Amino acid sequence: MTPRPKLLEISGLSMAIRAGGRELPLVRHLDLELDRGEVLGLVGESGSGKSLSMLSVLGLLPKRAQVRGSVRLDGQELLGLPERAMQRIRGKKIGMIFQDPMTALDPVMTVGAQLVEAIHIHDRALAASGLRSRAIELLRQVAIADPEQRFDQYPHEFSGGMRQRVMIAIAIANDPDLLIADEPTTALDVTIQAQIVELLDRLRRERNLALVLITHDLGLVAGLADDVAIMYAGEIVERGPVREIFEGPRHPYTIGLMRAMPSHDGPLARLVPISGAPPSPAARPSGCAFHPRCPSAIPLCLATAPGPQRLGASMAMCHRAAETAGLAEPEHHAS
Repeated sequence: MTPRPKLLEISGLSMAIRAGGRELPLVRHLDLELDRGEVLGLVGESGSGKSLSMLSVLGLLPKRAQVRGSVRLDGQELLGLPERAMQRIRGKKIGMIFQDPMTALDPVMTVGAQLVEAIHIHDRALAASGLRSRAIELLRQVAIADPEQRFDQYPHEFSGGMRQRVMIAIAIANDPDLLIADEPTTALDVTIQAQIVELLDRLRRERNLALVLITHDLGLVAGLADDVAIMYAGEIVERGPVREIFEGPRHPYTIGLMRAMPSHDGPLARLVPISGAPPSPAARPSGCAFHPRCPSAIPLCLATAPGPQRLGASMAMCHRAAETAGLAEPEHHAS
């Protein structure tokens, strides 16, 4: 019996643009899968390719981007679909929470009008009264108080956390199977961040959503995701179950991210930043892209790009993956 495909299956996804007469790779050989009810954390520094990869799922890349590989949603290939077909998928099957709700929301339209518009695109038969009722119910579902009054207000009348809740309401308005959240807690204070995370987790459980969480915050991933994929210079360098990655990271970049992450429990630890900066697509080093910043690099790393090393349920793109387990433990000092 043929096994049922995962909801989202990304295979061999590569992306490049032409600039200055040459092809610059932005994403390289991406493989990911995700099923209903699961949460995947996609982690990396700015420019690592996290958001670009998910924009390819939505078909929102600029026309000059050259995309290869396969992106399948519930068995349907999305790459190469005509724009009209993608418009039927966006919002209906895939919801997107963009990074900055103040710029993503239209400042001259009421919040209610923007919700109604999102619903009406995919449900033309619903009457005006039904659209209003549905929009108010969505505001209630994302825990916005007095939704009947808030329906007629503008985005500037909402706090940052409430605007993010409106973005979530718009993203789930048409009961999508997959929700992509791009840095959903950036620029929010810690208390509001926790509320947004709790809201996303509740909606994921209630609706059996698949959730891709794009973030640079490992702590957010640890508290919400089932699996994590670490991206660097356009490729996944480590991937696996959250618990396994956090307890025994194998790639030096993952280890560096964890050493640079403050701990909220246990002894006070000295944070160790990762030296240097990620390479630009136009100046990608030979061999392993991380080797200029890697404290464990050997001559092989400079000359030869590593292949995937499988250890347990995880994968790391590192020549020395079998040697690096446990190195993420930072040295503690007395508080």
